[in-house]
Amino acid sequence: MSTILVVEDSPTQRQFILDVLKGSSLTVTVANDGIEALEQIQLSCPDIVVLDVVMPRMNGYELCRKIKTDPKTQNVRVVMCSSKGEEFDRHWGMKQGADAYIVKPFQPTEFMGTLKQLLQG
Repeated sequence: MSTILVVEDSPTQRQFILDVLKGSSLTVTVANDGIEALEQIQLSCPDIVVLDVVMPRMNGYELCRKIKTDPKTQNVRVVMCSSKGEEFDRHWGMKQGADAYIVKPFQPTEFMGTLKQLLQG
């Protein structure tokens, strides 16, 4: 069974993502910010990390960079999920190593489709 780590500081957004994932056969864990996420990733490496860009203590770009430059976690798929929807934001996210960039608000079918694609690839 695949594991997804959701890193989101907004309780409302976090709950929305959890609700979207509820019907899936995925194991879901959560972190409130980048520092907490890194600690969880070191303990048990998830298959996919879904992360917000704007977070306290460590932003999503920095978290993505740390995941992708660590040999132990470089193969973890990263999905950036942010309200920052400009082309520059998407480009910068992909440049940090993100495997996908989804702009909020998103359609649940688009979100789940992206996760399924990454889990197969």
